[in-house]
Amino acid sequence: MTRFSVVVPAHRVQGYLRECLDSVLDQSRGDLELIVVDDASPDASAAIAAECAERDPRVQLVRVPAHSGPGPARNIGADRATGDYLLFLDGDDLLLPGALDAIDEALDTADDPDVLVFGHDRVDWWESVRAGGDDLAGDPLAVTVAAWNRVFRRGFWQERRLAFSDGPYEDVVPVRRATLAPGARTAVLDTICVRWRERRGGSFATSPGREHFAVIGRYEELLAAADPADRARLTPHAAAHLLAVLDDSGRVKPGDRREFFRGAARLYRTYAVADAAPGERGADVRGVGEQALATASYAAYEAQRKRASRRKGVARRLKEQKKRLRARAMRVTYRTDLRRPLDPTLAVYGAYWNRGISCNPAAIHAKARELAPHIRGVWVVSSRNKHRVPAGVEYVIEGSRSYWQTMARATYLINNSSFPGGFTKRPGQLYLQTHHGTPLKKMGLDQRRYPAGTHGISFAKVLAHTDQWDFSLSANPHSTEVWERVYPSTAYEALEAGYPRNDVYFTAGEAEIAAVREELGVGEGRKVLLYAPTHRDYQKGFLPRLDLERFVRSLGEEYVVLVRAHYFYGADAGLRAHPQLIDVTAHASVENLCLAADALVTDYSSLMFDYACLNRPIVTYAPDWQAYRLARGTYFDLLSGRPGETPGAVATSEEGLAEVFRSGAWKSGEATKLRAAFRARFCPYDDGGAAERVVRRLFAHTS
Repeated sequence: MTRFSVVVPAHRVQGYLRECLDSVLDQSRGDLELIVVDDASPDASAAIAAECAERDPRVQLVRVPAHSGPGPARNIGADRATGDYLLFLDGDDLLLPGALDAIDEALDTADDPDVLVFGHDRVDWWESVRAGGDDLAGDPLAVTVAAWNRVFRRGFWQERRLAFSDGPYEDVVPVRRATLAPGARTAVLDTICVRWRERRGGSFATSPGREHFAVIGRYEELLAAADPADRARLTPHAAAHLLAVLDDSGRVKPGDRREFFRGAARLYRTYAVADAAPGERGADVRGVGEQALATASYAAYEAQRKRASRRKGVARRLKEQKKRLRARAMRVTYRTDLRRPLDPTLAVYGAYWNRGISCNPAAIHAKARELAPHIRGVWVVSSRNKHRVPAGVEYVIEGSRSYWQTMARATYLINNSSFPGGFTKRPGQLYLQTHHGTPLKKMGLDQRRYPAGTHGISFAKVLAHTDQWDFSLSANPHSTEVWERVYPSTAYEALEAGYPRNDVYFTAGEAEIAAVREELGVGEGRKVLLYAPTHRDYQKGFLPRLDLERFVRSLGEEYVVLVRAHYFYGADAGLRAHPQLIDVTAHASVENLCLAADALVTDYSSLMFDYACLNRPIVTYAPDWQAYRLARGTYFDLLSGRPGETPGAVATSEEGLAEVFRSGAWKSGEATKLRAAFRARFCPYDDGGAAERVVRRLFAHTS
């Protein structure tokens, strides 16, 4: 039996359609049908849909003889549908992984409602992902008016004779009527299920013109037929929608704004003002935009917009001026502090651009408290990350007066990235650059050949920063060679001591490991996989290249997967609740996660080099290896299968990854041999004593 009928109208979307259809077919469900309606598209859209239909029986291609627009095309698809629920997806949008499972679960929970509204996000042509902006906890009428952010029970769609309109804004009438229908049961799923693609050009939303006046007619049709109660409920949302269209430069041309406003005002005054009873939604509760519509005063509306724009401009300028004055005052006091003597017992630490206390600096700080307790350690953190600092650890906020005072007087500087603000290194200060991973991807000056990943890096500033170092910590000979070439300077010496953050892999016992697993909620006897992909310079947001729910189902209930998104992508991986998936993105210690895991699944993350210290299986999942190598460059071929380059079993597809575990290849003899060679090359200095070696070398002359 078919649960979902996904209807996709296709017209001039050849560059996006294949990805759209794959996003539907890759859902972990067989009970769906995908109906693609070729709206007489002059490009290759029909051929792409035909190719999908040929390889997957769930796909139907319907051809129409003449272009009629997305509304009639959707109606044709809905008439062909057999599923319990209708989902209308545009040909240039995406259904996110796991969306249909989440929707189905929500439908079951709500006892199969007539309409289920869900979340969406947006992605532009630069692949910048932004939240959709809807408050799903409020009135469903306030949610983005679209066909693709909800599913409709097909029986309800037919019973209420819902249909898309001909022409622009074809979804306004059926979407609004479905929400207002007497007795309709509407439920909400507060999960992002659809990615709305904002195209640079070629879409209706980015083509300004008088066609956008059609939205006024849609609301005229709705309000004229509505009863007084529905009219009162709908009118403010209609006004908000009309004003949003008016203020969108991609829809209404400047020369058409006044006429559009007048049309919207006529509509509003007809259905809002005429129906207003004493005490009912008077001017005192209307927004400024509605008040302007009520008085039909375009001048008042424009004046209000200009005032709001001026207020924002003044606030922005005041903020910038305050920032400049503060920075100037900081520079004056900093120059004064630079003339004061260094504090021989003060060390300042930083990690990952002030994100908190972690990595090699954290391990060095902990060991210094043990071996050199006379050294006062102070951490630099950003204001938004100060909550991550454990009790009893001293810190300063980046850019603050205390920060600059500390930077001016500290004798020891320890960081795995860089200190903010462009500090002046003084004679007598010792700067240890710990780095934060063994390099697989190109780093430093080598990045010049791969501009897509540089993001405006000033290589002159990179070299100036390198000249401040006194020590460059190295985890292995490979790192020493790379750092010397890509960060060239005679100012520093290589400190080949191993990575202090890896000491715990040699010192933790069974009791500590069991405690970590218990903290994570992992039961006894479960196999734990840590899935930790790195970020990609060509990808915005965390988009795992596998359906995690389908993956764990294929492995069986004995497996639990810890999912850790890269910190560049935020504090969580966006997972929905699942008994075999645990989102550990915000976990404070990646080292503890490694201790808890029976195997690591990663792509190009430097975590693989650290995890090798544990001598546990490492599986490389690299479906986009060629794209990554071309975009960022790498120092060796991770997928070559050569000893010392490949750490274990390799998979390049989701099915291949599942088979690696089902077949036992992840812990085979061949994988064990590869891991041994990998460890020999990349973990020769790590033995549990790296932090002590660093502390004794750095603080050698203190007492």
